[in-house]
Amino acid sequence: MAKAPVAGRVKTRLCPPCTPGQAARLAAAALADTLDTVAAVAAGARVLVVDGDYPTPPGWTVCPQRGGPLGDRLANAFADTRAPRTATVLIGMDTPQLAAVDHLDSALRLLADVDAVLGPADDGGWWALGLRDPRHAEVLRTIPTSTPTTGRQTLTALCRHGLRIQVLPPLRDVDTAADAHAVAAMCPAGSRFARAVTAEMPSPTAVAG
Repeated sequence: MAKAPVAGRVKTRLCPPCTPGQAARLAAAALADTLDTVAAVAAGARVLVVDGDYPTPPGWTVCPQRGGPLGDRLANAFADTRAPRTATVLIGMDTPQLAAVDHLDSALRLLADVDAVLGPADDGGWWALGLRDPRHAEVLRTIPTSTPTTGRQTLTALCRHGLRIQVLPPLRDVDTAADAHAVAAMCPAGSRFARAVTAEMPSPTAVAG
């Protein structure tokens, strides 16, 4: 699930120190890394649920985001991509350090034995939600997003539905400049995002003259 990397519409919390154009290029790099990672996962289908216009990657289906609040758009993403007897794992574009095997293949394997997997983010949100029955995503409509308790409230809501849940390893989202530098250091060799941070983002130790 992603936003098209358009200057002034993505990664606005990186400005400053970035310009809107730099922030958009960082977002584009993060999205490209994420798509490459998902392409390497042993999944039956790959769907990009996008806000805005973005080219369809080879082997992918593109589905537009719909709804107003983020909770509604997340629930709608599960509803619009649901396939019979097929588990769904939803991730965003803010964790380009993702690994196909360690994170996503593992999440899919776990869904053979549990009803849900939830990957907490360091900022209190979540980086992944996987559901064996995507209809359970309806709980997301009532959970405030982008708060320090979003992940905990999501876990509580799923538990209240009697779901068996496996918590995934936590990851750091890219929201701020400090996040960008920290995540870039965790990315694998060849990461577009790591290269973009080096090329586009002012150094955290830079001093204005």
